[in-house]
Amino acid sequence: MTGARKVVVIGGGVAGLASAALLARDGFEVELHEKNATVGGRVGSWTKNGFHFDTGPSWYLMPDVFEHYFGLLGSAAGDELALTRLEPAYRAFFEGHAEPIDVRSGTAAVTALFDGIEPGAGPRIASYLESARTTYELAVRRFLYTTYRSMVPLVRRDVVTRLGPLTRMLVQPLDRFIATYVRDRRLEQILGYPAVFLGTAPSRAPSIYHLMSHLDLVDGVYYPQGGFRALVDSLVTLAEAEGVRIHTSSRATTIHTAVRARRWRGRDHRRFRVTGVSFAAGDDQVTVDADVVVGAADLHHVETRLLGDAARSRSASWWSRRDPGPGAVLVLLGVRGQVPQLAHHSLFFARDWEKHFAAIHRSEAIPDPASIYVSRTTASDPAMAPDGHENLFLLVPVAADPAMGRGGVDGAGDRAVELVADAAIRQVATWAGVPDLAERIVVRRTIGPQDFADDVFAWRGGALGLAHTARQSAFFRGRNRSRRVAGLFYAGHSTLPGIGLPMCLISAEVLLKAVRGDDSTGPLPAPLPVRSTGRRADTDHDGPARPRRWPR
Repeated sequence: MTGARKVVVIGGGVAGLASAALLARDGFEVELHEKNATVGGRVGSWTKNGFHFDTGPSWYLMPDVFEHYFGLLGSAAGDELALTRLEPAYRAFFEGHAEPIDVRSGTAAVTALFDGIEPGAGPRIASYLESARTTYELAVRRFLYTTYRSMVPLVRRDVVTRLGPLTRMLVQPLDRFIATYVRDRRLEQILGYPAVFLGTAPSRAPSIYHLMSHLDLVDGVYYPQGGFRALVDSLVTLAEAEGVRIHTSSRATTIHTAVRARRWRGRDHRRFRVTGVSFAAGDDQVTVDADVVVGAADLHHVETRLLGDAARSRSASWWSRRDPGPGAVLVLLGVRGQVPQLAHHSLFFARDWEKHFAAIHRSEAIPDPASIYVSRTTASDPAMAPDGHENLFLLVPVAADPAMGRGGVDGAGDRAVELVADAAIRQVATWAGVPDLAERIVVRRTIGPQDFADDVFAWRGGALGLAHTARQSAFFRGRNRSRRVAGLFYAGHSTLPGIGLPMCLISAEVLLKAVRGDDSTGPLPAPLPVRSTGRRADTDHDGPARPRRWPR
């Protein structure tokens, strides 16, 4: 097909790269613009003195989602990434308990672990995991891969017959749901911590998200050798193979629109149509014409900074009612010698972790001790540090508030950020039994909420994106298609289906459905047929292009 419609993707994070590749394969002429010198968005990396750090996501969950996405482009996860299954999946340290708990994946292993800690809990946790499995499978079939443009496709027997339980799980908080299965505080925290992946607390997350326990406790936790930069590199290669043109150091400044020439009937009340995007590239200002624009950067930034007032779908009052999720202080440490006390993933749970969640929600000082996360990638990938050394990544959830400041190298960050980092290092050293940890640090860098605001235009300096509370989940989260501007779509953590790497890959597929006008609920058949743009003369066609309803 020649004369393909032109798409401009704003933002080169995982969602932007994934969206660009799918759209190009579907027959669009696509170019992607990223404001930073490298693509990846929140999936960043940092290297110093032979130490290599991931500065963003570090958990590889939902392997089926990655496998499906690569399959859409005619590839496979095993061809793109060298994956290692982690054993244990993670290690958990608990305030007031001298010995940590190693959590291994698999129903039998988890059932035995829970029964050993709380006699009689084994059968209950088996029931919990079965519910998590069936809920997850239903979510994949009906809720994760849909645009919610129409609710009719959701009226299916598997949804209707479970409507009562699903409704209860949407209104019952996760912590109360967990309490009906286990009583031991440690087990409650193991089941509740995935809420943090969703940008919220167990007391504020709907219990439908107990499905997350199927992912880490049953499906398992993986790690891509070379770090998560390997995922970004793979997405770049796939996108460019589909014909996507990628521009870095190209910052979007304006999304251009025009008043629509005709009055549309029905429910389509959009007043404007997209015409192009202007970018600042060094000292130059460039405007690129476009039939379709995909805002894959932070949604608040796209709506409030790139569009005029009349073209915005979300008002200031809408944003004032949103929960931005937590911010974070990240601490990157190069450590001399070994730290076998820590697993690849280690979780540190304060006894009163509700106090920590409350401090985040109220923008108060983080308590000490805090509930924190530590990644030791050298446990699975020794090449990430020089011989005889380890690298550690500490994450302390804090309020989403840029006023806390920026991080820095070797303690040069703002005081509030460095104080949180110092407290976290002391806590890890004490709880994990590494008393000389601070003295063995040879490389140190911190990252604070203002860095997230600067680097990825994160709304309020949030580390993850809009929290998955009941009011910000599924169809309440907001559509991925502008209500005011025809041809303007959204992808990424702030839109459907949500935050996290797998969700960003799904977001790209949901975007493609929105552009096509496809209201189906499940994943698309893989691989996607190649619809040539005329620039892919070396690619065989699988038949004539199907009739298409272009975005209007």
